[in-house]
Amino acid sequence: MLVYTDLLTGDELLSDSFPYKEIENGILWEVEGKWTTQGSVEVNIGANPSAEEGGEDEGVDDTVQKVVDIVDTFRLQEQPTYDKKGFIAYIKKYIKLLTPKLNEEQQAEFKKGIEGATKFLLPKLKDFQFFVGESMHDDSTVVFAYYKEGATNPTFLYFGHGLRRSSAK
Repeated sequence: MLVYTDLLTGDELLSDSFPYKEIENGILWEVEGKWTTQGSVEVNIGANPSAEEGGEDEGVDDTVQKVVDIVDTFRLQEQPTYDKKGFIAYIKKYIKLLTPKLNEEQQAEFKKGIEGATKFLLPKLKDFQFFVGESMHDDSTVVFAYYKEGATNPTFLYFGHGLRRSSAK
C-alpha cells in the first residue's frame, strides 16, 4: 500500500486506498470520503427475545459512532476556520515552507499553479472544514473538506505537491 505523508510534518494524510483526481493543474487532489459506522453491530440470530429469559439486552453497550473514513483512518484533526485574510496568510507561509522541499521542476509547477488553486479555494472558505495531520503541528499542510451540492459524503482537497509518496510501514 502507498501512503502519502505531509512533506512538512511527516504525518500520514492519505493512501492509495482512496483514489484521487487531480484538479487545478495538478496542484489540488480531490478525494471522496465516506461516512461509516463504528461500534457495535446489531446481529439478528433468529431468537425471540420475549420467549428467552431476560427480554432486555443485558449489559450490551451499543455505542455506535458515525465517522468519515479519511478523517478516522489518518486521525486527521479538525482546525478552526479561516477568514479570507487568515487564509491568504496561511497560503503565503505554506508556499515559503514548501518550496524549498521541492525539486526545481516541482517548484516551477507549484509556483505556476498555486495562484489558480488559491482562487479556486477562496470562494469555498465558508463551506470548508479544515484538517491537519495527527501531530497538529503549526506548519502542517491543511486538508480541506466540503460537501458538493447535493452530496451526502464529503470531498477532500489536498495540495498534491505537499505530499510525499512512500510504502506503508
